[in-house]
Amino acid sequence: MKETVARMRELMEKIDRPVRLMEVCGTHTVAIFRHGIRDLLPEGVLLLSGPGCPVCVTAVRDVDTAIAIAKSEGVVLTTFGDMMRVPGSGKSLFNAKAEGGDVRIVYSPLDALTFAEREKGKKVVFFATGFETTSPSVAGTIMEAERRGVENFFIYSVHKTVPPALKALLESGEVRVDGFILPGHVSTVIGTAPYGFLASQHGKPSVVTGFDAQDILSGIRMILEQLAAGAARIEIQYTRVVKPEGNPKAIAVLGECFEPEDAEWRGIGTIPLSGLKVREAFGHRDAAAVLRPEVRTENVRTACACGDVLKGVKIPTDCGLFGKACTPDRPVGPCMVSSEGSCAAYYKYKAIEGMKL
Repeated sequence: MKETVARMRELMEKIDRPVRLMEVCGTHTVAIFRHGIRDLLPEGVLLLSGPGCPVCVTAVRDVDTAIAIAKSEGVVLTTFGDMMRVPGSGKSLFNAKAEGGDVRIVYSPLDALTFAEREKGKKVVFFATGFETTSPSVAGTIMEAERRGVENFFIYSVHKTVPPALKALLESGEVRVDGFILPGHVSTVIGTAPYGFLASQHGKPSVVTGFDAQDILSGIRMILEQLAAGAARIEIQYTRVVKPEGNPKAIAVLGECFEPEDAEWRGIGTIPLSGLKVREAFGHRDAAAVLRPEVRTENVRTACACGDVLKGVKIPTDCGLFGKACTPDRPVGPCMVSSEGSCAAYYKYKAIEGMKL
């Protein structure tokens, strides 16, 4: 590790200017704090958090739709626990449950399918959130529901895909980054080809990186090596897990059940072809199409800077609500809800270090 840090210092002397790198994945954000990575970096290397927390980017209307589904007669909405407190336009799923909606926490889509098998008289809907890491398991569950003939199992898909979001950020002109620390988990599924435009079109060195301290430092060092050489490539530091071709079986089942569609990202806006909708062949599993819930979304105005944090335009401490009106116990925005959210990570680890919030 000492050798890696020393090499980074040498490279920064060659580069001779500040370097801004974005870690795309929320798990990387947490790991960077937990391992004290910022304290080890040479002066001039700034790390920004990106839109890599699926809870944080779930749109207000998508939460409102999930709440409407939960309140439908004869319906059970199942979801991962970290979605329960994400605010919609007026309420969260916790509020919906308190008001009589049947909302249940599960640990996997297969748990929801098993519940549907037991509760034949209920329509069981899985609120399918997440990136390419989780969407193949949802696709596999759809296929398993078909195989078992479980007719009362549905999904409400708000899945997002990472590469289109990075493309949208770079094309927006708002984000100034010199390179990307690419997500390890997502890349185990999709490989490196979908990121090719980062280097070929935008000249941004990018490295798929693992999650321990040496992984992260090595990934940053690899990006600095490229910058010092005036190069831009997509490289893999996390070679023990990630292959250039990704996981062909996961990619195949994903393509069989889902197709790309435009999707709204909270705080960012609509990103073309960044969402995954259920293919027509499995339309009878699409909760939004089958149940047609009545959704009321109010216009919400807030001083929360979560959108700018997700875009890497601001860091959480730039938000006037951070650590005051907005804390993990009383989150105003989604970046403070999930443990992978940038605001929650900044709050937890800055507090541990005794730094003023």
